[in-house]
Amino acid sequence: MTLQRVYLVAGELSGDILGAGLMRELRARFPDVEFRGMGGPRMEAQGLQSRFPLETLSVMGLVEVLKHLPELIRVRRTLREDALAWQPDIMIGIDAPDFNTGLEKQLRKAGVTTAHYVSPSVWAWRQGRVKNIAKAVDGMLTLLPFEADFYRQHRVPVAFVGHPLADELPLVNDRQAAREALGLKLDGPVLALLPGSRGNEIRFMGATFLAAVTLLCQRHPGLQVVIPAATAQRHRELAELLSGYPALHPSVTLLDGQAREAMVASDAVLLTSGTAALEAMLCHRAMVVAYKMAPATHWLAQRLVKTAWISLPNLIAQESVVPELIQHAASPEAIALQVGELLEDASTRQALEERFAAMHAALQRNASQRAAQAVAALAAGQPLEAVTDGH
Repeated sequence: MTLQRVYLVAGELSGDILGAGLMRELRARFPDVEFRGMGGPRMEAQGLQSRFPLETLSVMGLVEVLKHLPELIRVRRTLREDALAWQPDIMIGIDAPDFNTGLEKQLRKAGVTTAHYVSPSVWAWRQGRVKNIAKAVDGMLTLLPFEADFYRQHRVPVAFVGHPLADELPLVNDRQAAREALGLKLDGPVLALLPGSRGNEIRFMGATFLAAVTLLCQRHPGLQVVIPAATAQRHRELAELLSGYPALHPSVTLLDGQAREAMVASDAVLLTSGTAALEAMLCHRAMVVAYKMAPATHWLAQRLVKTAWISLPNLIAQESVVPELIQHAASPEAIALQVGELLEDASTRQALEERFAAMHAALQRNASQRAAQAVAALAAGQPLEAVTDGH
């Protein structure tokens, strides 16, 4: 079968990156394919005719969503009508599950083959959503293997395509070269501290992390600490926090970005959970994950979240490889104890680095190529399992 028309809908920067990689690989297979839908500059550079700007779906928080709901409903209706008039061979929703699942369901009901690229965290909470996903899509493309296992258990056609970040990062990295690039001393321990990319993460964890670092610097003379600030605003907030810890100034280097370089340069990483934990794993560095949230949010999470772990390295390994200190357990003393043990134990760090390198290799699967392969199979009515095995 020749793929002629592909409808794609992405609603944020990460989706635009994934969509562009998928489109590039689809065009390599089907040179005359046309793309339409919604995306950002990267997808437009690959030939997408975008009906709305990428930022249209960038609405965070319940109140904001409710305020913009009429506009979001209008956008989804317009995209549905546009897709039905254009008659694509397949429609692919990229992330943005709350928006895309509804659109996918409507289009599939009208006879359009549909796929969703990037699983929502349905395996972690609100697992009942999988029933709605099963009605909305002909296939799910996941970035991580445990996600694919979840969909198989619920009899939803799925392909584990691998993680683009694993393709991007090298299987071998150079700690000494990274230290030189950041102007750090080549000998002695280095800790990379990643307090989060959101303002509320700095508010909840910033002072706790710096108190833990104070203890670590007292116990480990010569410790160098690098703190990459995710944005200019985070840099200002962290600089203001650091002004209250003058004893730390000789030991701490505050960076503009360069999170990856900081992690590669380090012996250990202290971070909040999220994509940073995955990136630290893909840099093959030992880490401690610590996280606090608003008390009401934590109370709710304890009742809704169905997983034993919150960090992606542990979820991928399906065991406790990385220490997780959550809420009250995330005290400066407990954090300093866990990080200190890693800094003192070279054999444990070495074992973790080897384990993470093996996990990295398992995720490095040419994700965009596999996603294109899966999309072509779905459009041709072939089973996903025949194309890309998740194991």
